[in-house]
Amino acid sequence: MVHRNDKVLGLAIVGLALAAVTLFLVSVSLSGSDGLPVSRDSVAVVDIVGPIIGSESVVDDIERYVRNDRIPAILIRLDTPGGAVAPTQEIYSAVLRARDAGKVVVASMGSVAASGGYYIAAACDSVVANPGTITGSIGVIIDFAEFSRLLDKIGVGFTVIKSGKYKDIGSFSREMTEEERELIRGVIMDTYDQFVEAVATGRNMTPEEVRVYADGRVFTGRQAREYGFVDVLGTYRDALNMAGRMAGIGENPPVIEQEDSRIWDMVLKGMTNILVRGFYLSVPRVSYRMY
Repeated sequence: MVHRNDKVLGLAIVGLALAAVTLFLVSVSLSGSDGLPVSRDSVAVVDIVGPIIGSESVVDDIERYVRNDRIPAILIRLDTPGGAVAPTQEIYSAVLRARDAGKVVVASMGSVAASGGYYIAAACDSVVANPGTITGSIGVIIDFAEFSRLLDKIGVGFTVIKSGKYKDIGSFSREMTEEERELIRGVIMDTYDQFVEAVATGRNMTPEEVRVYADGRVFTGRQAREYGFVDVLGTYRDALNMAGRMAGIGENPPVIEQEDSRIWDMVLKGMTNILVRGFYLSVPRVSYRMY
């Protein structure tokens, strides 16, 4: 027979255990918040890895570091083939705002920092690449799947009711007309001009100088240095030391990295990434991407 006091004690122990777990989760979820425990001036590292699908988490990290007076420099570590136009431009703008706020921002290129990845790098104070980094791919692309001949073979047709003649432009059920191709090309070229202007501004070049190499080609980090798109050939450690020197805190600076250890964020991110990536690949969109 269990006495009532024993039940109360058991419930109290369970309550304390739950409270401890809750406090742990809260402390983990708050790590990397505005209250980052930075005891001395440090370089914050922001990783951009894989296709650029969204910008919210990267922009949030940059803005959080901008608000922290103990972080005079931000290192943007790029290992990406680029991605969607709008998120790329939002990250680019966040980098410019960080510089306007007095932060030093250095780009460090990993294996690949192409197209949208280079777009972001161009916003930084200085760009560091490995000699074998694949970069460049300055250009814009959009692709559409078209299955009209297959649908004809299997006897499938579509009835489309639309508000205007261009409303179903790019539909997979029919070939695109030449007029529609020219319309889409106008969108592509305007977006391309935005890319060229951003690179020209960031690299202190003229648009004409950028366009010589802005035909979608890729080049190595060493070639990019020769063409004027990269400042220094070096490793991640070299880029980190450069950021420390530029910020006045010297080489081998303390580093703050945004740990993605928020438990629920990790779970949700793992569950949604597959859906988001599938949606990204299935819907035509104008992209700053290498392929």
